[in-house]
Amino acid sequence: MAAGVCISFLEAGISSPAFRKLCCGGDEERATACRSERHPAGARQNAVGGIENFKGQYFHSRDYKSPENFKDKRVIVVGIGNTGVDLAVEISAVAKQVFLSTRRGVWLLNRVYDGGLPVDIIVNTRFNAVLQDAFPSLVNTLIEYKANSRVNHENFGLKPRHRFLSQHPTASDDLPNRIISGRVLMKTNIKQFLERDVIFEDGSVEKDIDVVIFATGYNFFFSFFDESVIKVDKNQVPLYKMVFPPEMEKSTVAFIGYIQPVGAIMPISEIQARWATRVFKGLNKLPSKSEMKAEITKRREVMQKRYVESERHTIQVDYVDYMDEVAEEIGCKPNVKKLFLSDPKLAWEMFFGPCTPYQYRLSGPGKWKDARKAILTQRERIIKPTKTRTISVNDSHGSFKLAFKILGILILFAAIYVSV
Repeated sequence: MAAGVCISFLEAGISSPAFRKLCCGGDEERATACRSERHPAGARQNAVGGIENFKGQYFHSRDYKSPENFKDKRVIVVGIGNTGVDLAVEISAVAKQVFLSTRRGVWLLNRVYDGGLPVDIIVNTRFNAVLQDAFPSLVNTLIEYKANSRVNHENFGLKPRHRFLSQHPTASDDLPNRIISGRVLMKTNIKQFLERDVIFEDGSVEKDIDVVIFATGYNFFFSFFDESVIKVDKNQVPLYKMVFPPEMEKSTVAFIGYIQPVGAIMPISEIQARWATRVFKGLNKLPSKSEMKAEITKRREVMQKRYVESERHTIQVDYVDYMDEVAEEIGCKPNVKKLFLSDPKLAWEMFFGPCTPYQYRLSGPGKWKDARKAILTQRERIIKPTKTRTISVNDSHGSFKLAFKILGILILFAAIYVSV
């Protein structure tokens, strides 16, 4: 049997030479690439009473093309994930009025974060990962305070009943501006549809609705696989470390990208592919079927305990922890503790800076001689596209930054002491 790679994050070019090189070391004889099938979660929209009587237009967000068709219309967007929020913001520029309906609210993150940097560059650090593992309640409080400092979630109708770490957050820099200007109005969950009116669970009614867009996610499955290989139940994918199906007699199939991190999916998919190719080549061995099933069960229990019950929260991973987990299988996980003794400058950037894929090229299989240099210069490349105007600035905050870093080290030692 040819080795297979099921991939979820590439919509095109999956049979390109670059893809084959990434996943199968250039061996085209061994590469079999395929995508999962994603169907709109129609059961959720059909569950709303009276949808069949609604005389306006309604469809799933998958069929959305552009905002021009909604000019001067009254539009309801159902769902407050990233897709729903992006649609509400975009359509509000031309629509007469946009309503954003949510069951449970959401914690909102900026895409452009502290210092104008991308949010994952600030959030996905080893320091933050250690802090979250050791003090999850404290991290919840700190992030919620920061989110409310930008926009009071209660005043804007966004506040959920759960803590920040219990749901995949939504990233948007524009939604608060649309809400405060009245272009987007927040609403509760929909209770019932009439011919042109919509009744919400709080008893309010919006009349003369033209369009309803359901941004309610997807149900995915693999019709091209027998259920003895992989069976998806309510978006639960039984995969060992989110990659390998445990029922295979031989390890010839890997699922790449069936994960949802806070941050970029591509680095995680790359490290999954590195592991998969080593398994295909016999360089890495998977544990027994019973051990893999035990890991799957444990991961599912941890996920269910942490997250709000939803089919959206079945493939969640914490970026740094999961990258390290897969890297350990490959043998390329960096030893940051040792680096603090042998190369403190590099260790400092690796611990407090963004956890970029370069870190997994320092040692072990796939080692790259320029990885250290790439890590130490990554911040220059991150900000280079924005520095189109040369200005001269005197940095008067150096002492404050140093004090903050020292405080971070003290917190780290406290976290390690508590966890021991």
